[in-house]
Amino acid sequence: MTDLNMAEVAKTMEKIGEAVDAHRKATDESIAEMKKLANVTPETRAKIEKIDNVLDDLSEIKKRLELAETRASRPGAGVGKDGEIVSPQAREHREALIAWMRNPRDGEMQQRLHRAQKDVATKQGNDGWETRAAQVITSTGSAGGFALPEQIERQIARLSLDISPIRQIATVRTVGTSDYKELFDINGAAFAWVGEGTARTQTNTSDLAERVPTMGTAYAYPQATEESMDDLFFNVEDWVTQTAAEAIAQGEGTAFVSGNGTNRPTGFLAGTTPVSTGDASRAFGTLQYIAGGQAAAMPTSADVFYDMIYGIRGRYRANSNWVSSKAVLSSLRKYKDTTNAYLWQPSLVLGQPDSFMGYPVVEAEDMPAVAANAFPIAFGDFREGYLIVDRVGMRITRDEITAPGFVKFHIRKRVGGIIRNSQAIKLLKISIS
Repeated sequence: MTDLNMAEVAKTMEKIGEAVDAHRKATDESIAEMKKLANVTPETRAKIEKIDNVLDDLSEIKKRLELAETRASRPGAGVGKDGEIVSPQAREHREALIAWMRNPRDGEMQQRLHRAQKDVATKQGNDGWETRAAQVITSTGSAGGFALPEQIERQIARLSLDISPIRQIATVRTVGTSDYKELFDINGAAFAWVGEGTARTQTNTSDLAERVPTMGTAYAYPQATEESMDDLFFNVEDWVTQTAAEAIAQGEGTAFVSGNGTNRPTGFLAGTTPVSTGDASRAFGTLQYIAGGQAAAMPTSADVFYDMIYGIRGRYRANSNWVSSKAVLSSLRKYKDTTNAYLWQPSLVLGQPDSFMGYPVVEAEDMPAVAANAFPIAFGDFREGYLIVDRVGMRITRDEITAPGFVKFHIRKRVGGIIRNSQAIKLLKISIS
């Protein structure tokens, strides 16, 4: 990072520290007022709300700085896209696609793109790599769309990862078919102890559960004017990757949380209705909730959050995260332990998330708000608990018919998701019991 960026980082971290101190001081004032006056004065309430907004703004700045640092540290980032180590076939495929996007009626451009796709598929086969199922189109031509070059597909995937919080913490598989299944060992195989010469009896075998992610087509449909496509200084590739990544990532974010499984992933809050029973007696695939003790508000005590933490087995707890929306996370800043110390700890280091009760916090705006019977907070090991499946290959189709004067690009890919291990995630439910 440049010296200017480092100075901005230091200034932002200092402001976050100052805002946290002010927030805690104002919270302490509100607690004292509650004890003395049985109410919080409007002035103190307004002060806390103002500081909350400042903390949210500073957190957003920190996220942007972290994102800039992540992108800058990637291999080849300092020398541009051409700094990537790619095969001549892959480079020709990308250049041929960009040329076709600018001039789709040119028969020579279409033939060049067909040849480039075939060359990429042939090289993959000769190198022993899995052939990308959607790479070669031999009969449908541009009407059926073309496969996105692997370089552009990777750029979209990287940007989507930066934007989508659930992708960052879940298990992600890349598959060649939509008929993907995982077998999960629920309880493990049984064992027994014996002495020397003692007869051995058969032990119980492990119980296997099948997890089948529901799939759907995630797509983006950006449009540009015909004049911009004719402009040689208009970077078509960057425009397509940025708009497609943002649109697809936002749609995925919602589906991974609350998708109903119909032509889309099944979100971890949208599967079988969560229950309060423990792991031993709860059906596999169903999440457990911990009641907050309040009918339509956050818990009055932090004890509920300890129940969530220690309700998860130790092997999952070490990699666990809190997942919630910004509005709900702001309320977590006010909780204290029995020694009057705040349980929320802001991170003053780039790349390190804030923590609550010692575990990282992940902000996911698609999580529900606080309301009766809602599940606004999740805690657990999402790498173990949630599965995302990406079908190999993205496709692109050019549309210049439906909106005269504009050119649209229909970019799509197949994505699936489902709860992987329901014992690895716990939910907070806004209810008395």
